[in-house]
Amino acid sequence: NPVTLSVVLTSLALGTIFTVSSSHWFLAWMGLEINTLAIIPIMTQHKHPRAIEASTKYFLTQAAASALLLFSSLNNAWLTGEWSIMDLTNPLSCTTMTVAICMKLGLAPFHFWLPEVLQGINLTTGLILSTWQKLAPMAILYQIAPTLNTPLLLALGLVSTLVGGWGGLNQTQLRKIMAFSSIAHLGWMVSILPFSPQLMILNLTIYLIMTSTMFLMLKTISSTKISSLATSWSKTPTTTALSLLTLLSLGGLPPLSGFVPKWFILQELTNQNTTILATTLALSALLSLFFYLRLTYI
Repeated sequence: NPVTLSVVLTSLALGTIFTVSSSHWFLAWMGLEINTLAIIPIMTQHKHPRAIEASTKYFLTQAAASALLLFSSLNNAWLTGEWSIMDLTNPLSCTTMTVAICMKLGLAPFHFWLPEVLQGINLTTGLILSTWQKLAPMAILYQIAPTLNTPLLLALGLVSTLVGGWGGLNQTQLRKIMAFSSIAHLGWMVSILPFSPQLMILNLTIYLIMTSTMFLMLKTISSTKISSLATSWSKTPTTTALSLLTLLSLGGLPPLSGFVPKWFILQELTNQNTTILATTLALSALLSLFFYLRLTYI
């Protein structure tokens, strides 16, 4: 129904705008809830068992993360008397808030829902889940970055980049590969967040552009598996060639645009005397680059 679809899409947009523009924890939580409830009908519009399973997993995970986020803000308000997003000063609230947002985003080790959910839905909904749904939690992270626990964020970022690299190695489904790619990119963003939030925004912007391009190309050539991507060369050579370039850009191969944020992040981490972290992140990027290169060879 066009009316229902327009209501759902409007709610999806409004939920994110609520969260991004609010300075009060309750309004931010409300925006996230509207966002979650709005995408469920989009995920279940095709009555398939995989889609129903994916939407159930997504709803339960997001509901748990929202409850933890509300608990964190309530705990902080109880102890400090402040509901402002910028005044998250209680250490317990900071830690639980970080965990809640990591669950929302699908950062490792809270990533287990993301590949399964992305695999169970179509490419259009997967595009929304991988791009638009990341904006609201990232906006909250950006606002509370100065008060967060830096070692915890760096640990989560490092684990995410490693999991994103290793997880994609033995996959044949393109949506699962894109899910692990998302986990790895989010790891890079979280790693630089305590030192330079502006670099995180740069990384997020380039990630959104590249991921949107990749999903739209996969939708154009109706490809969800590596085998169908391999046979698309004879039908749509230009689109296939561009999709391979986009994959290499996602992997961070110079001189493509995906290399720019990785370069800046490694430079900033080295300047902050976290050379070991920078080296490990660079090596973990090679894992991701391996399966992107494998896709391009095929």
